[in-house]
Parts: sequence; structure tokens; C-alpha cells
Amino acid sequence: MKKMLLSVLVAGAFATSAHAALEAGADAPDFTAPASLNGSEFTYSLKESLAKGPTVVYFYPSAYTQGCNIQAHTFAINMDKFEAAGASVVGVSLDSIERLNDFSADPLYCAGELPVASDADGSIAAAYQLQVREVRAGAADVRGVEINHGFAERTTFVVTPDGKIAGTVGGVSPEENVEQSLALIQSLASN
Repeated sequence: MKKMLLSVLVAGAFATSAHAALEAGADAPDFTAPASLNGSEFTYSLKESLAKGPTVVYFYPSAYTQGCNIQAHTFAINMDKFEAAGASVVGVSLDSIERLNDFSADPLYCAGELPVASDADGSIAAAYQLQVREVRAGAADVRGVEINHGFAERTTFVVTPDGKIAGTVGGVSPEENVEQSLALIQSLASN
């Protein structure tokens, strides 16, 4: 019973924190940022992405951490479905571009299928009204490498070509986050 109560409280905390983010109908803050695709750095532009179609902007706490690894892999194996619906995907975290170069090319995670952008100063997360929490001292990723940046909350925004947020997904598991994002994109494509 205690375990179930704790699970409900934790789920409620995530749902509440995601609710504080920008919601459907709001203007999506435009941004450019250093990014990596398959280990190659470039400058990512949301405006340029939206010129090609809807864009899924997903924020995640940190590369090479359990839930983020699952989410990146789930996006990577579903990229053909997003592309079939005319959409692109970009991940955003407070990771350095150096960490993201490795993560974007890692065959277990992004696998060269989707770009990830570095929001090292947290300004993009702040523009999307996301909470950023400090990492505890000595925290390390699954490779044993120290994590020295804050964690943005796991929230995904589906942005239409006119720069409006069509939907926000948060407070769910990494897999559900991808599934719900894909359902939103497919719904846009069918309208």
C-alpha cells in the first residue's frame, strides 16, 4: 500500500511539473543551438525545421541516463513513422555538445537517427517554462562519467509549422512520451 501511494505521489509530481510548461496554443519560442547528428556538430534552427513541417521538440534530463537512453532509442526506432507523417524530431538537454556528439552517434540510443541540441545554459528550457533541477554532487551517467549540469524536466512539445504548440506531453514514461508525441503528429498529418 505504501509503495502504491508513493507511486501515485511521484506520478502526480511529474504531471504537475509538466503542466507548468507552455501549453497547446502558445507560441513556441524560436531557438538556435549547437547540435549533433550522428556525431557531427551543426547549428540547429527550429525556424528552419518548421519551414519543412511540424517539429517534435523533446526535452530530457541528460544523455546516458536510464530514462533518457530509453527515450532516445524509442525516438530513433520510430523516426520513419515521424518522417512518414512529415515531421522532424530534435532532443534538447543541458548536456555539453561534446557529450551529445557521442550520444547522437551511439547505436544504442540516438543511433544517428535524430539530432540532439545543447542547451548548456538552460535558456531554451527556461523559454519553454520548464523546471531545471540541480544534479546532486558526484552524479554519474551509465558510463561512469560525471554529470555536471542541471536536469530539465522531461517534456515534449509538438510544434506546427506556424510556430504554435499543438500539444505538450509530460509526466509519462519515456516510451509513452514518444508514443503520445507520435499520435499527436499523426493526428496533425491526418487533418
